[in-house]
Amino acid sequence: MKRTVEQLVRPNILRMKPYSSARDEYSGHEASVFLDANENPYNVPNNRYPDPMQRELKAALGRIKQVPPECIFLGNGSDEAIDLVYRAFCEPRVDNVVAIDPTYGMYQVCAEVNDVEYRKVLLDGHFQFTAHAMMEMADEHTKLMFLCSPNNPTGNTLARTEIEALLLGFDGLVVLDEAYIDFASETGFLPELEKYPNLIVLQTFSKAWGCAALRLGMAFASSDIVDIFNKIKYPYNVNMLTQRQALEMTYRLYEKERWVDTLKAERGWLGDALRCLPCVQEVYPTEANFFLVKVADAPAIYHYLVKCGIIVRSRHTVALCGNCLRITVGTHGENEQLIGALQKYEADE
Repeated sequence: MKRTVEQLVRPNILRMKPYSSARDEYSGHEASVFLDANENPYNVPNNRYPDPMQRELKAALGRIKQVPPECIFLGNGSDEAIDLVYRAFCEPRVDNVVAIDPTYGMYQVCAEVNDVEYRKVLLDGHFQFTAHAMMEMADEHTKLMFLCSPNNPTGNTLARTEIEALLLGFDGLVVLDEAYIDFASETGFLPELEKYPNLIVLQTFSKAWGCAALRLGMAFASSDIVDIFNKIKYPYNVNMLTQRQALEMTYRLYEKERWVDTLKAERGWLGDALRCLPCVQEVYPTEANFFLVKVADAPAIYHYLVKCGIIVRSRHTVALCGNCLRITVGTHGENEQLIGALQKYEADE
């Protein structure tokens, strides 16, 4: 039998009374005079605290994502939601989490910050996992499992059947990071949210929406889980400027979709161009807006590109990624500069 949210959450979190801000307490009629939050009455609109629950933005995102607003948590980047899930559900030095390896590094960083044991399950040669291997690593103190699909830094989507098997078989929470799902050919698990009460889906404004500077992450889960996040988050965790800009972006959904289509087409061109380079040994299949590329000498090529003013990410020391560079898909001009520099590197060798 699966553990309920009440059984999974830390007892002190379950018992605690959350901080109530002035803007949490006010509701009802429209008001024009605000004397409740000790704000400076000058410098409108930046003198006012933002909506602590981001209601207008959640309503807009709910329409786009087809998710009830009460099942949406917004945070200061996805990293806030990652940290909150540890703080809410994992007892330091008692509980543990299981995650695929290699994957996004913040899952482990947050585990270490929160003093929670982090157990890694190595992906296979095709960068895939099995639910069985994840479950084998778990015990009665395993509260969370972390998956990333499309995965970072490998770029591939994880097998849907294995994700489903984990959701059905694990009695804790499964955190599925879909930061790159807009670039994938298959739909993610957001439509399945109601089917799996132990699922938390992470998405972001940083990738497809082109808003990395806003630092806005989205977590989608049951209202029970979102209520716990809201209970322990900082009162005004998403500032007013971010809320406004993100709301404006929801009115420009067509532009975001155009960017995604353009980047997917450019991804095809860049992949073909990379495969033609003698220094490239393998371009791994990707469903994200980047490639994991195995080259002859990753440290040397990385430093050469830096001298050319082109910055990629060396993943040489990451598990299963020896001599690999992670290369983001840029504009066509940027991609041509990269290919030109690598062609020159070949000529100079």
